[in-house]
Amino acid sequence: MKKLALLFALAFAARAFAGVSVTAPVNNSNVANTVQYVAKATTACAKGVSAIGIYTAPNVLAYTVNGSSLNTLLTLNAGTYNTIVQAWDNCGGVQKMPITIFVKGSAAEVQVSAPSNNAKVATQVQFVATAHSSCPRGVSAMGIYTSPGVLSYKVQGASLNTVLTLNPGNYNTVVQEWDHCGGSASTPVSIAVAGVKSGGSVQVSAPLSNSTVSPTVQFVASATTSCPAGVSAMGIYTAPGVLAYKVNGNKLNTILTLASGIYHTVVQEWDHCGGSATAPVVIAVGSAVPANTKGKQFVNLHQKGGWTGYALLPPVYDICPYCVSGGPQTKWAMTKGVTSPSLTGNAARMDIGGSTVYSDALWNNHLVGDFSSQGLPDFDHSIIPNVHNFTYDVYFYATNLEASQALEFDINQFVNGKSFIWGHECRISGGHQWDIWDNPGMKWIPTGIPCNPKNNAWNHLVIQVERTSDNHLLFKSITLNDQTSTLNHYESPTPTNWYGITINYQQDGNYKQQPYSIWLDKLTFSYW
Repeated sequence: MKKLALLFALAFAARAFAGVSVTAPVNNSNVANTVQYVAKATTACAKGVSAIGIYTAPNVLAYTVNGSSLNTLLTLNAGTYNTIVQAWDNCGGVQKMPITIFVKGSAAEVQVSAPSNNAKVATQVQFVATAHSSCPRGVSAMGIYTSPGVLSYKVQGASLNTVLTLNPGNYNTVVQEWDHCGGSASTPVSIAVAGVKSGGSVQVSAPLSNSTVSPTVQFVASATTSCPAGVSAMGIYTAPGVLAYKVNGNKLNTILTLASGIYHTVVQEWDHCGGSATAPVVIAVGSAVPANTKGKQFVNLHQKGGWTGYALLPPVYDICPYCVSGGPQTKWAMTKGVTSPSLTGNAARMDIGGSTVYSDALWNNHLVGDFSSQGLPDFDHSIIPNVHNFTYDVYFYATNLEASQALEFDINQFVNGKSFIWGHECRISGGHQWDIWDNPGMKWIPTGIPCNPKNNAWNHLVIQVERTSDNHLLFKSITLNDQTSTLNHYESPTPTNWYGITINYQQDGNYKQQPYSIWLDKLTFSYW
């Protein structure tokens, strides 16, 4: 009788499971060394699924998590793996799904770190993902499909970090990459959007985003969730797929030791309902720029000489050769040594006015190369050809921001007959959004990234760009008031006879050409 009862119990346990569904990786697929697993289990057991895990070889349980779903990254060496995704329920049942993969370092793949598969989220959903391709020219773009055929977001480059606003409901989203060779790869992510109070949130009190920290970095954060069972755990990713620290509960306070460099870290929470939320934190360990860039930084540039103002008139917006700062078409002025408002006691006030509506005031400074204002003409061409990275770091203050059509911050490099213009425009009356400059097309490209600086307060802006090794412009990131938006947008240069490194600051007039002032302080420009 005991044997029959045991056999009956085992048969019941086997029947209890409905199954394990694995949406990534695909069975018999070629994958990169960093492999994303996305799976879900269902069961008829009244007590539900206990746990789900991944065996990368017989008896080698590489990953397990409580609950009925998993979304994780495993780093595997090249080779063939007969992996098994296995689930256990609270009635003693077990269900397995075999997945064979061929790990090749050059395979195309999309890794999604947020949101978690099958997560319950709020109407504002943050998507964070990276991609890899075997194409020699790399990944061209990434995008998010919120339903079949509906491409809700697309960005150039091999990573994305954006927030989409979705109506309540269930979404079978897909994050996809396209490479420059015509190839593509994708990862499905199912989410349940249940309203503005659903999902969770992560609050990071240390370190501050876009701050410079010592190699021993203290992370302090807490998390909340609408899941009745609460937050399960919190963790810190120091790079995509690199979970450097994890702790149970809704708080973390730990110290990580990191090498010098710039880190796009992510603090993440997981709740007991399968939900997750993230908070990106960009930090520079050791220095905002590499240690070998001593002398390659201009501090408090707003106090220095070399600034020249110009008027730009519609509709062409070329520099007006006959305009003067006193107007009447466009009026502009730069007043240094302003003590209030100021962070250093020595701010610069930038004024615009005039009678020609929608006209602009541009200030330009030649830093290195031709007509250098800083004593660096680079006659032997030993500096500029070796410079690839730039950071524009400035604080600005306004009392009437809505009078501004837009504020513009540009980084320019002219080298080897090519013109690289990294233009960044914060549209204010024009729609509160960041635009970036299309060099060959000579037009602005909307990024979809909000730009909402504060009135009667200091705003901190940090822009990071790069001239790639194959001579393309890379728009890397924009950080406004500690909120970092990753662009990873590529553009091509245009021909030029100029030689040098310059920066611009510009104020645009609105439909009334309403006069307004902006105060600049702590303007630092780094190049390496």
